Amino acid sequence: MSGLGVLIADDEPLARRRLVRLLGKLEWVERIDEAADVAEAVHRTDELRPDILLLDIQMPGGSGFDVLERLRQPPPVVIFVTAFDHHALRAFEANALDYLTKPVDAGRFRSALERARSAVESRLTADRITELQETIAALKRALGERTRNARDFWVKVRDEHLRIAQESIVRFQAEGDYVRIHTASAQYLYQDSLTALEQRLAPEEFMRIHRGHIVRRDAILRIRPAPFAALLVTLRDGTEIRVGRTYTAWVRSQLSHKQAG
Repeated sequence: MSGLGVLIADDEPLARRRLVRLLGKLEWVERIDEAADVAEAVHRTDELRPDILLLDIQMPGGSGFDVLERLRQPPPVVIFVTAFDHHALRAFEANALDYLTKPVDAGRFRSALERARSAVESRLTADRITELQETIAALKRALGERTRNARDFWVKVRDEHLRIAQESIVRFQAEGDYVRIHTASAQYLYQDSLTALEQRLAPEEFMRIHRGHIVRRDAILRIRPAPFAALLVTLRDGTEIRVGRTYTAWVRSQLSHKQAG
């Protein structure tokens, strides 16, 4: 068959660029299009009729579920691109569609896309719609469970995964392609960017004070002036962090707001 079209629906530009690079290595992919929110994903899917849809779950304007439920045309072959950890994925591994977790592994990506290609070549629309409905229901159940547990972080420690309660976390520190999670008694590496992680945290509990640091608000022991009109934050574990230049005014405003309240 001729080359296939793929639509990437994801609100993160870096995530889309990585998927575009990976798709560029598949010789049978003829067209790659992008969408950054739910409305655009619905419109472009109905307009372009891609063979394969790489669909994020959480996007501006709703969710990936909303995209699928609002399509006027029969859906393409769908691969969900999610931030679910592998424990949550167990809840819907029995479904026929595939899932990729961020950050996307190149080998896992190729395997999923080859599977999608086979599905396009042999798809039966009625069966696939029924299958997709079952998958959406399973993902919604898992998403509800994940929302309840969204405050927790799963980290890999040697050959096991350990749950870190958000309430125990004092601060987050960027470290290359990872984030180092600091609790009062230990520290762990977590595979994500600090910016992506920041979107997951409640702003009333955590604040970003530097390009490489997010701290728990109630872990701040004191804030004092530093040279060159800077600020120095001391946490309850004794850590001192210099507030980033671009964050200084915002941190001052937070302090002023707190004093006013």
